[in-house]
Amino acid sequence: MRSLRHSARIMATLAFAAVVSGASVPATRAATVTDAAGRKVEVVDTSNILSIGGDITEILYSLGLEAKIIGVDATSQFPAEALKQKTNVGYLRALSTEGVLSIAPHLIIASASAGPPEVVKALKQTSVPYLEVEDGHSPEGVVEKVRFVAQVLDVSAEGDKLARQIESEFKALAERRGKIGKRSRAVFILGAQSGRVTVGGSGTSADAIFKLAGLDNVAASVNGYKPVVDEALVEMMPDVIVTMRRSSGTHDIDKVMGMPGMQSTPAGRANRAVVMDGLYLLGFGPRTPAAALDLMRQVYSDSAASGSTK
Repeated sequence: MRSLRHSARIMATLAFAAVVSGASVPATRAATVTDAAGRKVEVVDTSNILSIGGDITEILYSLGLEAKIIGVDATSQFPAEALKQKTNVGYLRALSTEGVLSIAPHLIIASASAGPPEVVKALKQTSVPYLEVEDGHSPEGVVEKVRFVAQVLDVSAEGDKLARQIESEFKALAERRGKIGKRSRAVFILGAQSGRVTVGGSGTSADAIFKLAGLDNVAASVNGYKPVVDEALVEMMPDVIVTMRRSSGTHDIDKVMGMPGMQSTPAGRANRAVVMDGLYLLGFGPRTPAAALDLMRQVYSDSAASGSTK
């Protein structure tokens, strides 16, 4: 008992000294968390968070935890103040160990897509807790990400509220998707260069958002994001071309629509192309139900795509 009282006095003295010296007492919450990689990670201090992944950053802001964030990666483009007010540690898949650790985070919450692998491996071996979050390209995956982040940061009530809202929006989206008659054949094009386009095949976030929006992916036989020659694109006979607008505001739709043979496809003849913000369309964060509905509305003109997910 005397030992416990002695330890308590020591902790109180240290806390008082920190306050007097002007140092902040960290937000401590000792917990062992199992992340998406199956690692058991001890999380003690949940202040000074580095968020790696646009979806992770959106979730943190949606939970009202932006004050805890000290750094983000370059894909964290929503809300706009994330990149303006927080330190940018670089592109999601091109991180550096030194760049990440230089901002002195107390906790790193990162998308499973973060890389390169050797840097992620090195970061996991440091004393800074590194939590990997599954990408989750499905309604269930988005909700699971929200609940996981909320649990880690001890805001489960807020996480449940946000999760229920997202579930409701996905349910409303599914009801509208069920009213679609003839489904459109679509292809997602990541970029175009030298007569070749990179399409989004099966297992991609593009394929997943197509399913949510009620579109048939004509590149489903391709695995992942792969380049194909323009002849192959023409043979796919898409009804609509979908591509993303980059953070710079550029996109490649003019190159694609101007390719030889494109006018022989339904999309080319009708000049049907949809350009959407990349993170909004493919990020699979809290805004995904709205993004899928927006895509549905732009492709279909019938009443199935009218209304709101709210």
